[in-house]
Amino acid sequence: AGFGAGLGLALASSAFIGGSFVLKKKGLLRLCGRGRARAGQGGHAYLREWLWWAGLLCMGVGEAANFAAYAFAPATLVTPLGALSVLVSAVLSSIFLNEQLNVHGKIGCILSILGSTVMVIHAPQEEVVSSLESMAEKLKDPGFIVFAVCVLVSSLLLIFVAGPRYGQSNVLVYVLVCSAIGSLSVSCVKGLGIALKELFSGKPVLKEPLGWVLLVCLVICISIQINYLNKALDIFNTSVVTPIYYVLFTTAVMTCSAILFKEWQHMVLDNVIGSISGFLTIVSGIFLLHAFRDMPFTPNLLPLFLQPGRADPHLHWSSADRHQSCQHQPLLPSEDKGSQSAEEEEEE
Repeated sequence: AGFGAGLGLALASSAFIGGSFVLKKKGLLRLCGRGRARAGQGGHAYLREWLWWAGLLCMGVGEAANFAAYAFAPATLVTPLGALSVLVSAVLSSIFLNEQLNVHGKIGCILSILGSTVMVIHAPQEEVVSSLESMAEKLKDPGFIVFAVCVLVSSLLLIFVAGPRYGQSNVLVYVLVCSAIGSLSVSCVKGLGIALKELFSGKPVLKEPLGWVLLVCLVICISIQINYLNKALDIFNTSVVTPIYYVLFTTAVMTCSAILFKEWQHMVLDNVIGSISGFLTIVSGIFLLHAFRDMPFTPNLLPLFLQPGRADPHLHWSSADRHQSCQHQPLLPSEDKGSQSAEEEEEE
């Protein structure tokens, strides 16, 4: 029951989050057409745009479903299903934002879905964390403390050093901030999900300071993510921001979960290989979706037997003499002709 509930909530979350990217981008484009200050340049005029608020509402619903999914299922089951948000965003962007989605992008979406399926099948099982006390012990682990410090320091460097210099030209700057902070927000969500379970079971969770600390940290992390995700969406294409954000966010969450919950400690070799293969499949799909997004794909690029009007093999062979490829032209006759002409010159 918990697996089914987590799976359903994760699927709903991907649908709402994928749609939220398109709504936000649509609102930002409307503001740009009116000549308002852009979010990428520090403007906040999007707060008066109802489309942006609709996108934020969709993202809130999606994040709430994602929040509940983390409470019912392991993080390595919920997080890879975020690839479906890439598919939803890419399809809706091609429909409502007139952004190009060629054959390479469609293949990339399919590969992302297949890779997510493989990761779900081979997902590692996290250690049982059933109370805030056990969650507190996990948070005190030296490995997680080092990881959290590295995330905070790198995020500060990206915000105050790399952001002003490269934020307008490099999509990785703002997306890395969202992904790194997002890995900490998932840990907060997991802890708050445990706190809500204890609250509904009648335990005095409201008196525990850890629950309030996790709530404050979650609000701060989500605020930072929304701010810098808006900047990335305003500057760069939606079909670029969404997949890169997914890859980096998934990598950060998997790393954080492996350190905090020791998910990979008791995995067999088959599941390790399956998880890595599934993730690499997702990365390959995201690469196809991103790298070839501006490449036009016309029927002339297809093989001859797949091109319209050339499906008949008899027609193809009958026209072979008229449309002979240069790769099939014999080289020896020309060489023989050259040698013959050279011999004739010598005889003369």
